[in-house]
Amino acid sequence: MSIYIADSLNFVSKMTPRRLLNAAKVLSSFYITKWKRQPIQWGLPFTISVEPTTACNLRCPECPSGLRAFTRPTGNLKEDFFRDTIDELHKELMYLIFYFQGEPYINPKFLDMVNYAHQKGIYTITSTNGHFLNDANAKKTIESGLDRMIISVDGTTQETYESYRKEGKLESVLQGARNVVKWKKKLGSKTPHLIFQFLVVKPNEHQIPDIYKLAEEIGVDEVKLKTAQIYDYKNGSPLIPTIDKYARYKKQADGTYDVKNELLDHCWKLWHSCVITWDGMVVPCCFDKDAIHRLGDLKKTSFKELWHAAPYNNFRKTLLKGRSEIDICTNCTEGCKVWA
Repeated sequence: MSIYIADSLNFVSKMTPRRLLNAAKVLSSFYITKWKRQPIQWGLPFTISVEPTTACNLRCPECPSGLRAFTRPTGNLKEDFFRDTIDELHKELMYLIFYFQGEPYINPKFLDMVNYAHQKGIYTITSTNGHFLNDANAKKTIESGLDRMIISVDGTTQETYESYRKEGKLESVLQGARNVVKWKKKLGSKTPHLIFQFLVVKPNEHQIPDIYKLAEEIGVDEVKLKTAQIYDYKNGSPLIPTIDKYARYKKQADGTYDVKNELLDHCWKLWHSCVITWDGMVVPCCFDKDAIHRLGDLKKTSFKELWHAAPYNNFRKTLLKGRSEIDICTNCTEGCKVWA
């Protein structure tokens, strides 16, 4: 059986009538909103991202965690708070992403939280830089029931890899991937579906063919090429790829750069998903890296209450006026997608 089919069947196996009905409510309310130009929100999000930690061992140049540039507090997600949140939402949730900022494995309770979500029948995903996948953690990862693991491998030689993944060790990452593959085989597990994510930037674009070969050698299930978000892109950047299809930005006649995609006056993410920070703040999406647009505090309000409350509704109204009016939307190429 194809590894892609196996992963899809695993996801489908977690669907329930209640989850499917909720997804139908969310999708229909999104399209009615586009038609009426008024925010209508039925149901609850069927995907959320939770932030295990803001800490990271690397210093990547386009990442707030790597730059140590947060203005918000830093810390680790608490297991009891996570359990309370999942207890409220699990009947509607289709999948749960254990990632926002930071390196998830730095939180010592991370895999215990994955296992709790797994017990609730939720499809679980994480993204990691791969430096903490020693033999013991790799085994525990398989045992946690994690469904999908994304490992960032942004170069196939140490020199290229560390040009973006500052202070990273490529061989440690590759050994971590080998550990996961080994324990999947030993434990007879089809999960997690293992992905090498290659962030295409100018210094590594010549190694795109090599990452596919490397993944096949190790036994990784899939390779995904990702375009890079550049914060200060207006005057160009040494990270913007020369291969146009992998660049989010295009050069203008005056020599400056702009985002390729048109900023549409709607955003699917505001209807089907959200992000919960380590300290319980709810923000609209993963582009609000410093949690500026705080739409609710789960330490004070239930999720169901804040999802339909005035701050969320007002944010959706602003969005419908034009995404150019919201700072985090102006460098976003994701919001125009209907299904994410």
